Amino acid sequence: MGTGRRALITTAITVVCAVTVLAAPGIAFASPAPTPTATPSATASPTPVTNKDLEAVREKLDALYHDAAVATDAYNAAEEKSQKQSAEIVELAKKIVKGQEKLDELKDRAGAAARSQYRTGGIPDEAQLLLSDNPQAFLDGTGRVLQGQRATKGLIAELTRTQQDLKQYTADASAQWQQLEKNRQAKAAAKKKVTTQIAAAEQLESQLEKQEKERLAKLEQQAALKAQTAWLDSGALKDAGGKASAAGKAAVAYATAQLGKAYEWGAEGPSTYDCSGLTSQAWASAGDPIPRTSQEQWKQLPHVAEKDMRPGDLIIYFDDASHVAMYIGDGAIIHAPRPGRTVTVAGAGSMPILGVVRPDA
Repeated sequence: MGTGRRALITTAITVVCAVTVLAAPGIAFASPAPTPTATPSATASPTPVTNKDLEAVREKLDALYHDAAVATDAYNAAEEKSQKQSAEIVELAKKIVKGQEKLDELKDRAGAAARSQYRTGGIPDEAQLLLSDNPQAFLDGTGRVLQGQRATKGLIAELTRTQQDLKQYTADASAQWQQLEKNRQAKAAAKKKVTTQIAAAEQLESQLEKQEKERLAKLEQQAALKAQTAWLDSGALKDAGGKASAAGKAAVAYATAQLGKAYEWGAEGPSTYDCSGLTSQAWASAGDPIPRTSQEQWKQLPHVAEKDMRPGDLIIYFDDASHVAMYIGDGAIIHAPRPGRTVTVAGAGSMPILGVVRPDA
């Protein structure tokens, strides 16, 4: 393996870094010039791609997939909000239709009252009493008129309230439409970032030969094992021994049944999943719906100490809560790792732990 291979990989890392920076929102850039192909010198001595080179690749891949996970969470959050807003707009539309029907009915009643008043000629009550041949009948009629007047006032008040309600429903619907459009734009931006980061990672991996990919996989395993060993040695599970609740067992059973299914960003089953899609669906199947994204799961669900966690609890990873997995006991998790991987079992301490949450606390 000559210096050309090392140069090619180094160039690939550099290009991937440039692509991910240029793809950031709000940065204008011209079309990049074609990447020059590195050619080994005729006198260069063969130099294999070292573990240090592959370690640089591994770190860059981790960064790319982490950024893709953050963008995936943003996409899922925008999608969830869009669905909620669409449902609210539908309900507001129903209220507007019913309100308009009620308004039409009230206007008909008000019109009937106005026509009735017109037929009396608008003669004052005192004049009607003097002109009446039957004063008692008039007085009885006056009582009914007073009742009618009160009813008319009530009708006018109800008509006013209905008009105000319709105005508010319309304003609310307009606001929801505007917010829906903002979330659609947020979804589009997040989708672009996800696909850009994943494409950059795939481009970088494509520069590796089969043997180099195998060596890279071993380096990833070694890094995960090192992190898991350090976590276990810290005594995090020293006093752990909590038993799963009935709902926790059901959630673990669901997650276990998904082993081997492919990761797909934005997916929540039944054939593919992203990390929070797996955990949210597992707990939904257990009868305890939870937020869709790992960040909202971290924000909204009750926190528990690592030493107190039990099977079914969710472990949130990285400082930005961009990854989530389900604890299944004995220091292990089930999770959907990243693009190109499948739902799998891994060490709970193989990634930086932010904290633990319990859906059925």
